[in-house]
Amino acid sequence: MSDERPEKPLPELRASDADRDRVVERLRDAVAEGRLDMEEFEERLEAAYKSRTYAELEPLTADLPAAPGAAAAPGVAAAPSGSAWPGRIGGTGSSALAVAVMSGFQRKGRWTVPARFDAVAFWGGGELDLREADFAQREVVINCVAIMGGIEITVPPGVDVDVRGFGFMGAFDQRDSPGPTEPGAPRVVVTGLAFWGGVEVKIKKPKRPLGGPSLRKEL
Repeated sequence: MSDERPEKPLPELRASDADRDRVVERLRDAVAEGRLDMEEFEERLEAAYKSRTYAELEPLTADLPAAPGAAAAPGVAAAPSGSAWPGRIGGTGSSALAVAVMSGFQRKGRWTVPARFDAVAFWGGGELDLREADFAQREVVINCVAIMGGIEITVPPGVDVDVRGFGFMGAFDQRDSPGPTEPGAPRVVVTGLAFWGGVEVKIKKPKRPLGGPSLRKEL
């Protein structure tokens, strides 16, 4: 007689902040896809942040299909073996502010993008290169204010990019497509204001494989 028993979910298992964040991300995608209206979204969002166990989280997305390239459900690996992203997400962010007034700023190479990064260019310019960067969280927000100046943001292919900024006699421009979102890749939300200025998002491949050792020397 077989002693094998089917595996059962563990609804009493405590959910982590990362588990709640994955559910919230899927709910946001569902709103953008037209699967949920704002009232439903707000109700589920509140429930997600109050959830303490998997049993409370699971019903919130049970009637939603998995998003392409989305992270796996709680308890399942978020990215396939060999993916470089899990090792690049998490930790403490670097400086959360960069300002250029009649000058410039630059962030490139191996640096950590905090959960929220504010970039201000006034009669100046700034460059944010995320191709070799680490990320404090799975979703980061880059808030740009470009007044008679410009900010350029470069991300690698496979990253989920959401440009929401407002241009008044200026523009938020994303000409390149990042392509399909890679499993485990971060989500970068670009927001803010461009007044007589511009914010441009570019998609470029990293100069070396993601997760590889840095060869850049800090000056």
